Amino acid sequence: MAARPSMDFIGGLVFRREVEPRDVELVRSMTASTGFFSAEEVLIAEELVRERLEKGPESGYHFIFAQECPGAGRDSPTRTGCTGSTVQGMCTGRAAQTGCMDRTVQTGCMGHTLQAECMGHIVQAGGNGHTGKIAGYTCFGPVPGTLSSFDLYWIVVRQDRRGGGIGRALLAQTEEAVASSGGSRLYAETSSRELYEPTRRFYRSAGFRQEAFLENFYSPGDGKIIFVKKIA
Repeated sequence: MAARPSMDFIGGLVFRREVEPRDVELVRSMTASTGFFSAEEVLIAEELVRERLEKGPESGYHFIFAQECPGAGRDSPTRTGCTGSTVQGMCTGRAAQTGCMDRTVQTGCMGHTLQAECMGHIVQAGGNGHTGKIAGYTCFGPVPGTLSSFDLYWIVVRQDRRGGGIGRALLAQTEEAVASSGGSRLYAETSSRELYEPTRRFYRSAGFRQEAFLENFYSPGDGKIIFVKKIA
């Protein structure tokens, strides 16, 4: 039986869990543009996408991408459109009803032919066309040698979409995926530098607590802060 596509539709965004070859460049450019990551870190982010494409789920790296419905930018009245959808899995013939102003979303086998009508705009993901821009993504996976601990390796939101709740939405999607995989704790690491104070504030406001501080971990004066959140 073909796998059902993993797609969710919230607040003008399509959350995609399949990784595509184009994501290598998308991740590279997005992480590089933030100003938060070194050139070496950007290369690591890119390499994780390549490894997932090469090895699939066995890589241990899982991704969730937030893709905009066209016209759903920060200043657009349609950015909170597509609050739900009728999702039809063409392989299984099943439909999940979530309501989105009578709009219909059709997802083909393995997500190759997604069409989402959001306030009259068409998003196509997978296959040959992509009209919705990627607003952000997360990368996460199980911690090797543990029973139910997961690492949040990356959470990145495009520069012009920060402050609009996309990070929170991506985190919620990630926590849901971790829970469905049997995870009970989600760890996140960040720098102690002043530049990363907004990142630390984000984690704390999202229910993470500081678990450890490793002084001078990255370099003198730049320690590592480890956060953890229990997943219900």
